[in-house]
Amino acid sequence: MAPSTAGQGGRAGCTRAPTQERGDVVLPLNPLPSHPVPTNTPHMLLRESPFPSRVLVALDRLARWLLTPSSWAVFSLLDLRQTTEERRQARLQRCGRCHSCTRQGLAGSVYVMLLLLSLPLAALGLLLWLPVQAVRRPFAYQYTAGTASVQPWDLRQRRTFTFLSANVCLMPSGLAKFSNLGQTPQRAVYIARHLTQVPPDPPSARAGLVKPRQGEVNSYGGTLSTPWQPPGSAAVVAVAAEPMPAVLSEHFPADADFICLQEVFDGRATTCLRQQLGSIFPHIVSEVGALGLWGRRLKLLNSGLFLASRYPLLAVRYHGFPNGAREDALAAKGLLVVQVLLGSVQGQRVVGYIGCTHLQAPAADAAIRDEQLTLGLHWLQLFREEQEQRGDVVAFDIFCGDLNFDNCSRGDELNQQHQLFKVYQDPCRRGPGQDAPWGIGTLLNYLKIYDEPVSTPEKLKRTLSQPSGRHQYLAGPILSSGEPDPAAPGPWQGRRLDYILYRPHHRDLPLQTEVAGFSVITQLATRSDHLPVVLRLNVAPATP
Repeated sequence: MAPSTAGQGGRAGCTRAPTQERGDVVLPLNPLPSHPVPTNTPHMLLRESPFPSRVLVALDRLARWLLTPSSWAVFSLLDLRQTTEERRQARLQRCGRCHSCTRQGLAGSVYVMLLLLSLPLAALGLLLWLPVQAVRRPFAYQYTAGTASVQPWDLRQRRTFTFLSANVCLMPSGLAKFSNLGQTPQRAVYIARHLTQVPPDPPSARAGLVKPRQGEVNSYGGTLSTPWQPPGSAAVVAVAAEPMPAVLSEHFPADADFICLQEVFDGRATTCLRQQLGSIFPHIVSEVGALGLWGRRLKLLNSGLFLASRYPLLAVRYHGFPNGAREDALAAKGLLVVQVLLGSVQGQRVVGYIGCTHLQAPAADAAIRDEQLTLGLHWLQLFREEQEQRGDVVAFDIFCGDLNFDNCSRGDELNQQHQLFKVYQDPCRRGPGQDAPWGIGTLLNYLKIYDEPVSTPEKLKRTLSQPSGRHQYLAGPILSSGEPDPAAPGPWQGRRLDYILYRPHHRDLPLQTEVAGFSVITQLATRSDHLPVVLRLNVAPATP
């Protein structure tokens, strides 16, 4: 398979600041505490181009141009695989099945011929592409000028931040067919449009968010995300009577501050997202991952991670997982972590940290995921230690992404007990193997995503609001082999693979975090086999 044009990786340094070599990428050193970062120009620390010179940019474009014919032929061959909706449409047409098979046979022959003819060009392009990737920084950065500067932060006031995480399955269409999806360019336009042109949340949507219980504090000083009940009411009885509160929402939130996407592999989809989101999110990191020969492995796809922020980025770092196996080894999966500037207090920075990842996918690879979680937790802590300055006020620390394990399957028991959940809080989780009664799965049964009851955001929300709908259209608990678990206790709420975790503050810090709301979004009905998740986090002054 020819390398994807979705993005490349490398080790190029950043300009306009001293640098240090750490892990997979050279990062800018923050100025010393005596020279605080100006709140209106932190983007100057990051160079937008992933290449240090225009010559390398030109060579990269030439290599990708040489690789394009073979890549197009391969993905076109894979795209001949029909989705369940395409097969249904073919059956509705008279003699549609015969005509479809004939067209596929002829098209397949043409694509194979084109692939064979393009192999000499592909070989030349690969010889040029591989060394160019070795000097490329493993992410691209986009800054949109003309946005407002960061304002001073009043530590006496509460502020709310909204985080969105979604696996959007924006692979080249041929690869997306393995998830029963296709038409990647059209889906990218839809996703980008709805991420930027969202209506204000109606009162009913806000009321549907799960509220934290007043005064319930955990050992770290944070507030648990459990449904709030008036004093003196029977909270446990109320939760039992309403196993599925209105956590489902049809639309993306209008006030998202940070968007973290997974599986943004396709180059055209990446460009579409950057162009559309740039008008609202001035800071975008995309094409994340080290391509080419990396750790003696050939990476043909980047990590698929994509991050958009309303707030300036002070530092960006990517770490690649060294233990990817089987088909996942072809992608540069890893951890993207950023430090964001949220404001200033008497000359000191108020910062936040966000880590985004996508773990090993095959169900049988729990041990690989466990190691990746351990590495991710270590890299997150290391990044904080490297980037924090004396006097910094940390507002939040978020870890999110598609972790590819749930909290209900016996096959995922190893991952459910990881140390990660002792450091970061999962608002939907009560403990290993036990979610809150209102928790809902985020992985759809991909073979049924085009069925009429789940064909629109409104219908999907209505269907998943019912136990029978969740049982029919959400993926159920599995064994370690990936097979359905016939002994899974019911009623189950589905496999929840998509997470947004937060790290509560210690009691001796000036701020504390509490969950203002958590919701599951049905906006991507028929456009993804995952449901996006949203976390609203309050950052308030710590109580004495």
